[in-house]
Order: sequence, then structure tokens, then C-alpha cells
Amino acid sequence: MEALLLKNIGTVVTFNDKDEILENVDILVKGPKITSIGKKLSVPDKTDIIDCTNLVALPGFVNTHHHLYQTLFRGIKEVQEKPLFPWLIGLYEFWKNITPNAVYYGALVGFSELLRTGCTLTSDHHYVFPNNQPQTLIDDEIRAAKEIGIRFTATRGSMSLGRDQGGLPPMTVVQEEDKILEDSDRLISKYHDVNDFSMTRIALAPCSPFSVTKELMLKTKDLARKRGVMMHTHLAETLDEERFCIEKYGRRPFELMEELEWIGSDVWYAHGIYLSDAEIDRLSGTGIAHCPSSNMKLSSGICRTSEIVQKGGKISIGVDGSASNDGSNMWEEIRRAYLLNHLKYGTKGLNAYEMLKIATRGGADVLGRTDTGRLDREKAADIILFDLSGVEYAGCHDPLVSLVCLGNSSYTKMTIVNGKIVSIDGKLITMNTDEIAKNAHKIAQDIVKHERENNL
Repeated sequence: MEALLLKNIGTVVTFNDKDEILENVDILVKGPKITSIGKKLSVPDKTDIIDCTNLVALPGFVNTHHHLYQTLFRGIKEVQEKPLFPWLIGLYEFWKNITPNAVYYGALVGFSELLRTGCTLTSDHHYVFPNNQPQTLIDDEIRAAKEIGIRFTATRGSMSLGRDQGGLPPMTVVQEEDKILEDSDRLISKYHDVNDFSMTRIALAPCSPFSVTKELMLKTKDLARKRGVMMHTHLAETLDEERFCIEKYGRRPFELMEELEWIGSDVWYAHGIYLSDAEIDRLSGTGIAHCPSSNMKLSSGICRTSEIVQKGGKISIGVDGSASNDGSNMWEEIRRAYLLNHLKYGTKGLNAYEMLKIATRGGADVLGRTDTGRLDREKAADIILFDLSGVEYAGCHDPLVSLVCLGNSSYTKMTIVNGKIVSIDGKLITMNTDEIAKNAHKIAQDIVKHERENNL
């Protein structure tokens, strides 16, 4: 195939610089990018043509926060109905047993869910490196991403402040800071691709204020800015975290970030729930990954989404780890973000168009990508198509409201990443999801059984 023509698409929501919504147009794709959008486009020889009459097209969703290994630890009975800190302490006892194979299959499970529900670009925050395992776990995630065909920002997470030093994690998953920085530099050199349409980028991501030292935050910042990569961390997720920072550092979490120079357009935070008005004003281009399902399940609170948008802040949507969300369903996460926003703001809440823009272009902007997240000429061919002809959408007069508020399935009609079709009607084309599920579940069962029998 030299080109792909998506013919006569009923509605194309571009989220481009003009915020155009087009009707009954074609999209021509050559290689990894869109070359034309218009009516009745002429096409070159050897073009695959797909009839998209009455379908709706959007840029692919962008997931800005995840913990892919957690797909193997869903529904652990010991940690249900607990807030963040007790939840983490309980789960560390299972997570300390992860292996390279667990990370690889956990990633494939998460990627499979994401692709089938419309996510074409995802980040991941991997920060658990057991002392008795190889330290190349990020490589296993990147291998999975390449095999399955998803655009990937892998963040090299870290924990250096263990329980014996006043932090939260057990010492079995805490690393020496020199080794963290050495591996961070290695990953950047080996995988980080700054070019447009790159499939792999690296960011550096100390876990949180309660699991790393200030010294590691500073050294990570220096390395990231020297090498030109982005930075990520959890911040302002719970009141427990706020109390921890005030007691240990004499500062609120965001004030600590300001002291460490962890703000700006090359930084994004997961959650950002407990930001004050003044702190939202001082974000200075820092992005926020809003994770509604996780925040609801752990009773963490509600992100101040509307205030961030109104003040020109950069906000996006993340599914977060599957042990707190219990799924990697990007489409469902958008629905929940919309409903949670309206629960908090009522009739002044964000509308369907605004929420979908946050989930697409907003996520790309937060991850520092201007080559995707919008449908336009010379932009990445990351395209998702929806069929809204089913009975579950009958009677709705606005396709955007349909996408956000209706439906009893979360599978796209088609997911296209970098110009390649990877999913059709919820069926992954690039890999066998039955085999992924079988292998992943066996690994998950073995880890949990071993921990329960030997230590719990």
C-alpha cells in the first residue's frame, strides 16, 4: 500500500488551529502523515480506499498518565476501599515481585485496551524496579509498544526515598540515585527520537514527593534539560501528600516544585487536584494529567479542570494505573471526565467539544507533541473512526455529545496509528489479544499467589 484514502467521512472533527469541523470529506494518508483533507480527492495508484460514509473521525486520543505494569494487579482484595497511602503500601508488597516478562505482558494488556478504545499516543510512568531484577524494564515496555504499534512516551520513573529513610516504598524497590541517572541517560541515548512522527520518546519521571529525595529531583531536572527531554511526576494528588510535604519540606507540593524549578512547558504533573488559585495562575505552561477514575476510586478529590482551562492552563486526560482505575479504557475515561466536571461545575462545566479537545490535542500539547493530536495536512496520521449508527446512539442530534455521553461500547470502528490500521471493530490486527490475555493472566496469578503464600 502506497497510500490510504478514508473516503467520504461523515464528520471530521479536526481540532486544528482553525477548530474546523468538516462534513463529507476525504482524508488522504501517505506513509505516517496526512497529505490532504477535502472533498473528492484524487488519489495515486496503489491506494487502499475505505468507505467512511456516515462515520465520525477524530485525532487519536492521547493518554498522559498510566502505570502499565498495574494491569496485572487489578482487583487485589487486600487494597480495595482504601485511600492512596494505605493502598500503595499494600500494593508495594505485590509489585516488588514484578519481572521483565511481567512488565512486557502488562504493557501489552494496557496497550491493547488503549488502542481498541481510541488511544494512539500514550505515556507510561514506570517507577518500580525491584532490587533482584534486571534494571532494563523500560526496554521491555518499549519492545511491547513497537510490536503492537502504538506511539509511546516512556518515562523513566524512579524511587530513591525508601521506608527506612522516611519515604513510603519498601527498600526492596528503591534504587541508588547514581544508577537511576545512569539508566535515564542510557535510555535517552538509545531510544529518544525528537523527529516528527517519532514512535518513541523518553521522559524522566521521579515518582512523587514522598518517594524520592530533593537531590534526585534536582539532578533529574538538570539531566532532562541538558538532554532536551520532558519531566513528569505525581503532584497534589491527596491531602496526605500535602501534609507530608509541609511536614518534611515546609512547603506545599507545588511550592516544592517551584523551589526545585520543576515547572514550565517541559513538565507535566499527574492529578493536580489540590492546587490553589494562585498556584494555577503560576503553572507557567506546566501540563496536568487529569485522571478521573483513579481519583474517584481512591477518594482523592476532583481536579479543578474548568479553572485550569479558563486560566489558559494545559490539561489532558490519563487513565492512570489499572490497579486504581481497573481499566485502560480511554474512551470511557473521557466520559467520566465530562461527567465529573459537570458534577463539580454544573451548567458551567466543559462541553463535549472542549472535553474531546482536551483528550486529543490537549494531551499532545502536554506531551510536547505538535505533530499529532489534530487532523490537518502534514500532521501525523493518528486517526480514530466511530460508527454512531447503532441503536444506542439513536435520537441524538450531535455526534460529539453522542461520543461523550452515549453508547454501551467503547471500541472504535477503526484505530489508525502513524498511517497504519491497528484495530477494527475492537479487534487488534497487530497482535493476538487472546494470547496476550492468557499469558498475562498466568503471570499475574503466579505473582499474587506467591506473595500471598509466602508473606501475607
